[in-house]
Amino acid sequence: MKKRIQTLVVAGVMVAACSTAFAQMGEGMMDHEGMQRHDPAKMAQMHAKHLSDLKARLKITASQETAWTAFTEAMKPPADMMAKRPDRAEMDKLTTPERMDKMRALHKEHMAVMDAAMDKRAEATKTFYTALTAEQKKTFDAEHAKMRMHDGGEPHMRRSNPDAKPVQPPKQ
Repeated sequence: MKKRIQTLVVAGVMVAACSTAFAQMGEGMMDHEGMQRHDPAKMAQMHAKHLSDLKARLKITASQETAWTAFTEAMKPPADMMAKRPDRAEMDKLTTPERMDKMRALHKEHMAVMDAAMDKRAEATKTFYTALTAEQKKTFDAEHAKMRMHDGGEPHMRRSNPDAKPVQPPKQ
């Protein structure tokens, strides 16, 4: 009997602890106003600096300027990416299944915009790449490889040490 009571007490404490943790997690997830957001102006400034640095490293000539301009225009992020956030008051009025359907529809729309932007960037990059000299292509390829490091293609170690070699995962 004592063992059964102890088991129930321990189970109750665990349920209470888990409930508290999930409640806190849920509050953090639902508190959209409290979430840290990227400053669009800062992001645009960083993007412009990155392109300016790339242009300098590539040593773009006057005859390549038109191709460069077309490339940089295609690299701009879609303007309405963050504008498609669901209205919280509207979402609160929906039932859970309706909210899930709404979120799924918004996700599909977001992915369609992202796919279109990726296609546009790929085509612009291919077109721009053909306008580059062999030496510029080497530089561009090296810069793109570094960019992949920042986007999750490989470990993010180059931010602090650009000369660092990526660490290979152990063979299994």
